[in-house]
Amino acid sequence: MKLLLDTCALIWSLEDNPCLLPETRRQISDQLNSVFISAISVWEIEIKRKKGQLKVPENLLEAISLTQFKFLSVTEHHALKAANLPDYHKDPFDRLLIAQAILEKMVIVTSDSRFGQYGVPVLNAK
Repeated sequence: MKLLLDTCALIWSLEDNPCLLPETRRQISDQLNSVFISAISVWEIEIKRKKGQLKVPENLLEAISLTQFKFLSVTEHHALKAANLPDYHKDPFDRLLIAQAILEKMVIVTSDSRFGQYGVPVLNAK
């Protein structure tokens, strides 16, 4: 299974936060699954960290490199899909993650119930 971690799921996974459901943690750790991190999540984390809205280590990329996670770049196809999604969700970061999950046929790991409205498969993070 191809999993795409949303930003919260990424942070919880890196911090070993108990908010992440045990079954979800097991799926993320399962070597049979491929786990992806979107470049959009790195951007979101850095924006919020610099604004003081999020406390994460400055060595985020180093922390991610110690995992089995793979990076997913944002393409023009992802951007167009995100721009044309229905307006169930206003957050531009989340809309891009949803578009990526749809186009790349991934299961998105999130605690946000609105993601399911887009017909994308969801693995509940919390």
